[in-house]
Amino acid sequence: MRIIAISNQKGGCGKTTTAINLAASLAINQRKVLLIDLDPQSHASLGLNVNSPLSIYNVLSKMTAKRAKLEDIIVNVSDNFDIAPSSIVLSTLEQELAGEIGRESCLWDTFNAFDKAYDYILIDCPPNLGILTINAIRASSEVIVPVEASRFSLEGLSQLIDIINLVNQRLNHNVKYHVLVTNFDSRLKHSFRMLSRIKMTFKDRMFNTIVHVNVKLREAQNEGKSILSYDKYSRGAKDYFSLSREIIIQEEAPVMPMLDKEMRRVLKEKLSRLSEVVFSLPAPEAKEVYIAGEFNDWKQDEHSRMEQKDGTWFKRLNLQSGDYRYRFVIDGKWAEDPNNPIREMNPYGEMDSLVKVQVK
Repeated sequence: MRIIAISNQKGGCGKTTTAINLAASLAINQRKVLLIDLDPQSHASLGLNVNSPLSIYNVLSKMTAKRAKLEDIIVNVSDNFDIAPSSIVLSTLEQELAGEIGRESCLWDTFNAFDKAYDYILIDCPPNLGILTINAIRASSEVIVPVEASRFSLEGLSQLIDIINLVNQRLNHNVKYHVLVTNFDSRLKHSFRMLSRIKMTFKDRMFNTIVHVNVKLREAQNEGKSILSYDKYSRGAKDYFSLSREIIIQEEAPVMPMLDKEMRRVLKEKLSRLSEVVFSLPAPEAKEVYIAGEFNDWKQDEHSRMEQKDGTWFKRLNLQSGDYRYRFVIDGKWAEDPNNPIREMNPYGEMDSLVKVQVK
């Protein structure tokens, strides 16, 4: 079970939007997900139209008249997607815990006593660095930090990293963090300048997925739905689905075995079954182009980045025989191959390019 906190003390960075829609996207991918709303503002609960008499406060507080276990407060949202709702009374918990020994581990203890099976637990943290956020980091193995392409978001990020490092040192609890760029407006040059700065600073800590500005995301929250339930063909749905796939790919870390004689023989045999395919795209104004498709699980990483020469972008891939859907990602925007007339409609109502590979 992976426990992931979603945190940033700066408001308006898409923290709750990410919590809701990442949970829904993981659920669509047949992962069982529990979303913990740990924000007293209850935006995740409100954003899913969940109104419950019991909340996470009843689980964590020792002073409430209605003590409950975590499994007692869980509300089902959709297939594979549950939520543990919050309430405004959660804001009193920090004061209640002020004199408690081990106050930073209340949520951790709750998870240790929790016997329901989930693939993922996501925690929507409050927009501050108080005891609730520390509890979330302490209980997690990973933290996703949604960051806008702005200077103020970057300054807030450094403070959160300090807290993560403090938890690592003081509590001997190792927590990894990854930066997710959100609310990205590709119409602004400033956005690309800030994106480059974020990449320089957090190169090895960034998700390849970028969440773009999309009005459908706000409309979905107003309707009390995830973006996949509201408009699965929207840009916001595609971005969060892409993020979920990127996270799922991390489930099994790649292992590089020693290439002994037998392994080299097998590798040589497999390579003989591959055919080199050259993809090209004329885009002299583009700053960055990736190729993503069924042959690489739609990933955008260093292996799928295309090289540019004289205004045309190239990528050579060795592929097995078969039919593969693919698209280009040009400065964060998905596009079909203009030089390939063979196309098929994808589930989002757009066209994927199709390449047919036949190994001789």
